Amino acid sequence: MASTRKINIVKFIAVLLAIQFLNSCSTVPLTGRKQLSLLPESQMVSMGITNYNQFLNEHKLSTDKKSTAMVKDVGSRIATAITKFLKGKGMEDRISGYKWEFNLVDENVPNAWCMPGGKVVVYTGILPYTKTEAGLAVVMGHEIAHAIARHGNERMSQEMAVQLGGMALSTALETKPEETKQLFYQAYGIGTQVGVLLPYSRQQETEADKLGLIFMAMAGYDPHEAIDFWTRMSQIGGQKPPEILSTHPADETRIRHIKEFMPEAMKYYKH
Repeated sequence: MASTRKINIVKFIAVLLAIQFLNSCSTVPLTGRKQLSLLPESQMVSMGITNYNQFLNEHKLSTDKKSTAMVKDVGSRIATAITKFLKGKGMEDRISGYKWEFNLVDENVPNAWCMPGGKVVVYTGILPYTKTEAGLAVVMGHEIAHAIARHGNERMSQEMAVQLGGMALSTALETKPEETKQLFYQAYGIGTQVGVLLPYSRQQETEADKLGLIFMAMAGYDPHEAIDFWTRMSQIGGQKPPEILSTHPADETRIRHIKEFMPEAMKYYKH
C-alpha cells in the first residue's frame, strides 16, 4: 500500500513538472525552436544590469578611442537593425527593458559577451582576430544573438532545475545569493560540465551563429566575413577538447554550418 502511494506521488510530481515545462516553453525568434524559460525575463534583465555595472567597476575600460568608437558604432548599428526587425515582426517584447550599452574592456582575452538588457562588453584581446569592422560585427552579432534568443534564461533555467530544484529566482536570490550569482555567470559561458545540459550549449552556440549572421547582415555587414573570422579563431593555440566534451562546436563543424546557412543570411544583406 505504501509502495503504491509512493509511486502515485512520483507520478503526480512528474505530471506537475511536465505541466510546468509545457507552460514555460517559449520560441526562439527566426529559428522557431522551443526552449525552457522558467525565469521572468524582467528579473534576468535586472540581474544583467547589476552584474554588468559591477563588472565595469572591477575592470579597466580601453583608452583606445578609435577601437572604442568602432565597438560602439558596430553595436549601435546591430541593435538598431534588430529593434526594427523585431518591431516589424511584432516581437518587440524580446527586448523589453533593454537599454543598449557597448564597452571595450582593456584585457588581453579573446572574448565578448552580452548580458540581458543589452549590456555588451568586448575585450581588446579579440580585436587582433576581428581585424575589421565587419569582423567585429561577427562577434557582436553572435553575442547579441545569445541575448535576443534568451539563451541565458534557458541555461539558467536548466541549471536551477538541476541544482536548486526549480526554486523561484526571487527565492533563490534571497536564500542562496552566491549560488544564484554563480549560476548566472555559468549561464553566460563561465564553467562547463559534462552531462545532460551539454548538448543544449552546443545547440545554442550554433543558433547564435545563425542569428548573428542575420543580424550583422541586416546592419549592413557582409556575413561572409564570419568564415574568415572563425578560421582565424580556429588557429588559436592550445589543446582543444573533443567536440563531445566541449560547449562549443568544433571549428570545422562551426565553419561548415556557417557556409551551409550563408545563402539564408545573404537574403538580409543590403549594401
